[in-house]
Amino acid sequence: MTSTMRDAFVTSTEEVLADPRTTVVLADISAAAFEPAAARYPDRVINVGIREQLMIGVAGGLALTGQRPIVHSYAPFLVERAYEQIKLDLDHQDVGAVLVGIGGSYDRASAGRTHLGPADVALLDTLDGWTVHVPGHPDEVRPLLRDVVCGQDSAYLRLSIRSNTAAYPRAGDLHVVRDAGPGAPLLVAVGPVLDAAVAATADRPVTVAYTHRPRPFDTAGLRALATTEVILVEPYLAGTSARVVSEALADRPHRLLALGVGRRDLRRYGSAEDHERWHGLDATGLRRSVDAFLT
Repeated sequence: MTSTMRDAFVTSTEEVLADPRTTVVLADISAAAFEPAAARYPDRVINVGIREQLMIGVAGGLALTGQRPIVHSYAPFLVERAYEQIKLDLDHQDVGAVLVGIGGSYDRASAGRTHLGPADVALLDTLDGWTVHVPGHPDEVRPLLRDVVCGQDSAYLRLSIRSNTAAYPRAGDLHVVRDAGPGAPLLVAVGPVLDAAVAATADRPVTVAYTHRPRPFDTAGLRALATTEVILVEPYLAGTSARVVSEALADRPHRLLALGVGRRDLRRYGSAEDHERWHGLDATGLRRSVDAFLT
């Protein structure tokens, strides 16, 4: 196993740079990690400095020439700060790029509110046709990166310091991790919250399914697995995928519990583990929410 998702991304990107159609665009973040790649491909590792909007603009220009840009920074800088450029320079121009964010939600909580980015997936969800991958393990990163780089449309890889014990690299469609039998409530865990969700429901009759691809959501798999109670656990803004789940089950009576990062600004530093606990996304918090919902 590669030590972190970020390490796996850097190593995998160096591999895909062998394709002359690819170019990495940075805004200082991870520039040191890409120095070996920049020495080997000096024209295709571009660091624009601390100018995130320009970074997206450059990516849009590269895409218009037929390049497949890989754009990388911290999630709040990459998506929130440069959202207008994503909307105009990529989406409106009808060109694709691969955005790779790190530090999503509260990974860098010790750096303060500027580095907290729980709204990134929800923001991209306002645009049409994006593929979003939220790996739950470093070993899922390489195949996902290679897959989206080989595509044409826009994609977002949301990397985290949090990790599950096991990797499910092919789990774009819902993958059943624990089957509690017919009629059991369904819990869908996205990315690195799977282990906590499994622990939270260890002695509960709840079927647990996993995905690292919330967009496009596996609605066919959801309909095949869902009963009247559905629990959605996402490592970003709570309720981000509630619309998709509700639309997929609109013709069935169902109840939905959508768990994730809360909207209230906690105005705290702390660690990633602290924020996970404060938002109720650790095993104890999830168990409390699931029990209240089911009883």
